[in-house]
Amino acid sequence: MELGIGIGWRPEIAHEVEALAGIDWVEAVAENLCADHLPDSLVRLRERGVTVVPHGVALGLGGADRPDPGRLAALAARAELLGAPLVTEHIAFVRAGGPLTASPGLEAGHLLPVPRTWDALDVLCENVRIAQDSLPVPLALENIAALITWPDEELTEGQFLAELVERTGVQLLIDVANLHTNHVNLGQDPAKALDELPVEAIAYVHVAGGVEKNGVWHDTHAHPVTAPVLEVLAELRSRVEPPGVLLERDDAFPPARELAGELDAIRATLRKAAPPAGSQAPVGSPARTVTVPAAPAPAPPVSAPPTPAPSVSAPPAPAPSVSDAARDRTAVAQTALLSALVAGTPAPAGFDPARLRVQSRSLAAKRADVVAKVAPELPEILGDGYRAAFLTYAGGRPMSGGYRRDALDFAEHVLIAGGPADPVARRELTYWWRDRSGSRPPGRATRLIRAARAALVGR
Repeated sequence: MELGIGIGWRPEIAHEVEALAGIDWVEAVAENLCADHLPDSLVRLRERGVTVVPHGVALGLGGADRPDPGRLAALAARAELLGAPLVTEHIAFVRAGGPLTASPGLEAGHLLPVPRTWDALDVLCENVRIAQDSLPVPLALENIAALITWPDEELTEGQFLAELVERTGVQLLIDVANLHTNHVNLGQDPAKALDELPVEAIAYVHVAGGVEKNGVWHDTHAHPVTAPVLEVLAELRSRVEPPGVLLERDDAFPPARELAGELDAIRATLRKAAPPAGSQAPVGSPARTVTVPAAPAPAPPVSAPPTPAPSVSAPPAPAPSVSDAARDRTAVAQTALLSALVAGTPAPAGFDPARLRVQSRSLAAKRADVVAKVAPELPEILGDGYRAAFLTYAGGRPMSGGYRRDALDFAEHVLIAGGPADPVARRELTYWWRDRSGSRPPGRATRLIRAARAALVGR
């Protein structure tokens, strides 16, 4: 399906997106949409014929556990509500621990890289097939940006993606900003990755901005798209014409004219990088056969001899179920890494402790930012002390649920510790926590809150 040029739809820029000229489609974060109704802005866009694609961030298909049926059903419902031609997710894990490791469940609150090993590939492929069977439309998966790399990897990124496509027939969402991020942070060559992956399987492309700090590239989606990222887009366009290209922006939203300028830069890059008419662009490694489902050919006349089916159109052969041992090994490895990142346990063997610290700080900072969005009252109540207090909390309290649960746990942590120092702020935080925590068995936090409230009333 030809999508064209699009932009990520976000509530903060809904009006600007509707007003932008030349937008063929938009992408919306699936978990931010209600299952039974759409925001008015998306309704208006759909009425104008603008395609809307749901983009999931919470499935964790690269994790050791099989996909959660509830999350799959929620993603399927949003695809049907939007009338979407496909849904997208990430090649990543987002949680670890739990029954497979007989340990507490941990949430990353972020997309973490899957080890490029045969074990992890087997697990991912089975998870993808489960997801494909549960979704009403085709699935495309996105490569992610990383600050860390796994030791003893057995495949390059391009090889890993090619194997994934060959085994499952899944489509790809290639993020050129993530390829650039991995070039800066991990030394991986974007051109080599593009040479190795099956570009014919690309459903669409992401383009996004970031920033470099102390030699580390941060894929922020909150900065303008840079020239090096556009150069990677040009590399991709020299090999294949992608069905769609989308600009992502998730924070620090600029004026509409700046968004329009970035879209114009993307269009210009695609035009300039297109191979001359009649020329043959390279399409990746000649050593690999790509299995991508194709539309069926018209049936031949009855009298005609049967025509052999082209090899490239055959669907992937069913694969055997992944062994429990492969899932167990993947679970142990991912839990050890996530525990080091969010719970302060020692770095697993083979990882760079300094780089893990960078990733750990990045995860904590993202938690602070997202909690401030889902519970904006907290930074209002705590003022300038919010961020420092949250980072202290995050350093000793891994996230085990969603961000709203994290906000409640943080408020409880502050109150138990005797904060905030300002009695007015403490009273406001107490009321906020009590209002949102609902019915809950009395515990130490409740007793402390009641005592603090009584002391304030008695003054």
